[in-house]
Amino acid sequence: MKKKKDKRILFTGGGTAGHVIVNLALIPYYQEKGYEVDYIGSYEGIERNLIGKLEGVTYHPISTGKLRRYMSKENFKDPFKVLKGTMQAYRILGKRKASVVFSKGGFVSVPVVAAAKLRGIPSVIHESDFTPGLANKLSIPFTKKVLATFPETMKYLPEKKAAYVGAVIRDELFNGNKKAGLAFAGLSGEKPVLLIMGGSGGSEKINATIREALDELLKHFEIIHICGNGKVDSSLRVPGYAQFEYVHDELKDIFAATDFVVSRAGSNAIFEFLALQKPMLLIPLSRGASRGDQIINANSFKKKNYAKVLEEETLTTKQLIDEAVALKDAAPVMLDEMKKYKSEESRNKVIEIIESVQKNR
Repeated sequence: MKKKKDKRILFTGGGTAGHVIVNLALIPYYQEKGYEVDYIGSYEGIERNLIGKLEGVTYHPISTGKLRRYMSKENFKDPFKVLKGTMQAYRILGKRKASVVFSKGGFVSVPVVAAAKLRGIPSVIHESDFTPGLANKLSIPFTKKVLATFPETMKYLPEKKAAYVGAVIRDELFNGNKKAGLAFAGLSGEKPVLLIMGGSGGSEKINATIREALDELLKHFEIIHICGNGKVDSSLRVPGYAQFEYVHDELKDIFAATDFVVSRAGSNAIFEFLALQKPMLLIPLSRGASRGDQIINANSFKKKNYAKVLEEETLTTKQLIDEAVALKDAAPVMLDEMKKYKSEESRNKVIEIIESVQKNR
């Protein structure tokens, strides 16, 4: 039987929904096992909104730096913010007595993993993308294990610390109700449903192109468009077209109602579509606006016949219409490949590694 102090786990990760979703998949398991669950995130990040809705999880905000790759006067302040965040995390870890830390990455996670190392508390970090993000690169020296979603990622990680686990998918997503999803969106289901997602913050480019293509797309699909905070166009009230800034509790039902997806290529999202067997057209974030990880993710899925890909820089309305419609013809081949992918074992692998790290700390 575990001692009470071993029944405490602390999660961290934030900045985007992708840096929270895996934590959301794991937290219910630990709550069911009687663990005290804490979460360290930022003061105003999306993680506070997502985790704040969970019962039985104590949320601790800390100071964070942005870890920018470009020149900004804020870069000079960030080291002090990270240092402050590390001191705050050190105090929190001392009070809460966690036996292990699980980090999903994002800039808020770096001071937490560093503070855990100073406290002698083992940590496990999870990398969703094909190549490691900056926050996880900085955290790797302080952690016991680093887990990979793509098998190809292993070559970028230290051999003694790395483990391939695959994608961790939230159980709730498999329990959606199609009728509830259609009712929530106000759709009939008479045509295939096309879900549009531009990432947790929404995409101005994708939103604008979809709206330009709307009349033609509605000849082939009913459309659910998750636009991003403040990006709903209230002047567009068209039958068969539903807009939302963000969907949380009803997302499982929206997914159940969805036949095809147009999306960014964040790793967590595309692996969820894969696990749910949703043929997808991916428009990855451009290199000019990112480190290029979504482009690599998308091309990996394209090679495996899970997705079609369009480049944001050259995206046109006609191209989007043509490729979205072509998804219907490509779907049988995509679905055959998707059925070969098994997601069930990934969460269990992660839990086994966390428990092993706890026991051997």
